[in-house]
Amino acid sequence: MAERMTLPLRVRRAAPAALVWAGALACAGGLVAARSWSVLPWRRCADSLLLALVAAALAAPLCLRRRWAWANGLAMVWLAALACFAGPLPLLAAALTGAAAIAAGTLLLPRALPAAPALALPIGLVLIAGTLGWLLPYPVHGRGVYVALLGGVCLVRARALGATVTAAWRDAQAAIRAEPRLAAAAIMLLGLASTGAWLPTMQADDLAYHLALPSELQRDGAYLADPAVQIWAFAPWLGDVVQAVAQVLAGGEARGAVDALWVASAAASLGALAAALGAGARGGWLVVAVFASLPPLAALAAGMQTELPATALLAAFALAVVLRDARLGAARAALAGGLVALKFGQAVAALVVLAWSVAAGRGKLDARRLPPALAVFALLAGSSYFRAWQATGNPMLPLFNDVFRASVLPPQQLDDPRWHAGFGPALPWSITFDTQRYLEAWNGGFGFALVALAGAWVLALVRAPTRGLTVAATMVALLPLVPMQYARYAFPGLVLLLPPLLAAADAALGPRRAAQLALALCALNLAFQANANWLLHVNAVRRLVADAGDASGVLGRYAPERMLAAEVRRRDPGDSIVLAVGGEAPPLAELGRRALGVSHYAPALKARGDAADADASGTCWCALIAATRARWLVLEPERIGDALRAGLGRCGAERALGVGGAELWSVGAADAGAR
Repeated sequence: MAERMTLPLRVRRAAPAALVWAGALACAGGLVAARSWSVLPWRRCADSLLLALVAAALAAPLCLRRRWAWANGLAMVWLAALACFAGPLPLLAAALTGAAAIAAGTLLLPRALPAAPALALPIGLVLIAGTLGWLLPYPVHGRGVYVALLGGVCLVRARALGATVTAAWRDAQAAIRAEPRLAAAAIMLLGLASTGAWLPTMQADDLAYHLALPSELQRDGAYLADPAVQIWAFAPWLGDVVQAVAQVLAGGEARGAVDALWVASAAASLGALAAALGAGARGGWLVVAVFASLPPLAALAAGMQTELPATALLAAFALAVVLRDARLGAARAALAGGLVALKFGQAVAALVVLAWSVAAGRGKLDARRLPPALAVFALLAGSSYFRAWQATGNPMLPLFNDVFRASVLPPQQLDDPRWHAGFGPALPWSITFDTQRYLEAWNGGFGFALVALAGAWVLALVRAPTRGLTVAATMVALLPLVPMQYARYAFPGLVLLLPPLLAAADAALGPRRAAQLALALCALNLAFQANANWLLHVNAVRRLVADAGDASGVLGRYAPERMLAAEVRRRDPGDSIVLAVGGEAPPLAELGRRALGVSHYAPALKARGDAADADASGTCWCALIAATRARWLVLEPERIGDALRAGLGRCGAERALGVGGAELWSVGAADAGAR
């Protein structure tokens, strides 16, 4: 009888572990069924292994002779590599920006808050960028102003800054001493992900749009948005403003250093979130390790897309909710405002986490704290929406123009027909093993956490300590995929799922088995890291390292228009117009207001270009070029038609330079910049 009574208890104990292992087995079966080894980027895997060995070899003297912890030695090596390839001045600029952010962020945090070091940085970045967003049209942006502003914040808040940095160092060292091996593994994976930050900016959206705001502030001291030239000119700009602060300070592109700052912020918040869920140092390092191994992270570190800062802000927001401190109302409002100021789509994430926050507080709202929280939210989130509404009548331009009908765009909603593979229960499986249908990537490029941790997800929903966060994170990941199945939009939600899923796995398997599962997932993710993005896939990092950090080689091969833009600045430092013709997207955003493009980003110019293509004589193209007062033309010879070729001849345009598949043509005298 006693034996019959113990059987159900054994089953109940074994069932959670079996459920977790079922996810891992499903992942293994998917790898076989999809023949994933056939798309494994073997050469890039070897490069990652080589970089890891080199990093370990360089860290060894610090660790063996000076008795540093391996995590500290590896962190120093990867930081030095970032300074070498991204540049020392950008790194110093990002450091000053981060220090001022920590100093400012403590203003919204109560004293002696255990997680203050993880929360202060993202909150402060939102405070700085959210405030500067209102000042973009005014010519007040310059290195001297920014040094005085950020340095002044650091001086005024020196005591809080020092205490927060000291606490962060103390907490990090305690976590390293508690789990030295896992800490070293997590830092190694973060370092490998940071190699994306070594690369110069070369992704299409960055070249066509994101670089404009930082470049204009650096060159002109103000950002004068013109939606007739760039339909995304008023799109939420908090991420680009943070980039601009560092770029103005550094006197040149600082994207890689800023991306590394966002990665560090996200990792710190995730570690603190795991600790707040009771996972301890071991669970925190495992969460950071899996996060660092996710293939999209390295891809996001190589560009300016909003999902990277959104991940950092979302993790901090979740941490502020889990802490259940009523004094964090303003901090939560700031983080919610930051999400909305990054991208209108992130409003969904902000609303989900806010709803979870209310539910976690058992539905109680302090009416006295609500007005100041709303004021903080509006101040930090509202600048781009207000400017867009003021200039065009559509606060969310270019989105929802079928509702607001701004005259600069057709009255229709933007859409991308490539990403409508269908929303359904099999979506996590399809994104994992058929990634190319959901992202500009290769299969496996989104990582394998969605399937490998599926069993842990079920347990996390059942367990009371993780249920709320699991529901919220699941909604944050899935809701953006309902209208359009574009996997990158789900990345912040996927990252937010890691703490509760790994906590559930730990509870089911025990510390040792859970760590083995997590590290095996890290190894699998790392093997497919290069499949997340074309820049990683073509081994641009290898070319950059082979050229000893000289970016001209990779730029000339993969983004030749940037070389042409640099040549324009050298030959003609004035304000003459540079017109991109014959391509789908004008890759000249770094030229700021000097750049025009005949593309869908400028509908009126695009319509004139389409009409000019119908005129074989080239007269219409010549008239279009004259109407824009273009002094320089950037084009791809293989993509222009006979009408444009004829127009170039009629205008007297001459080829000035060719780099890769792009060419620079001059219209008129050779040195218009002297005029």
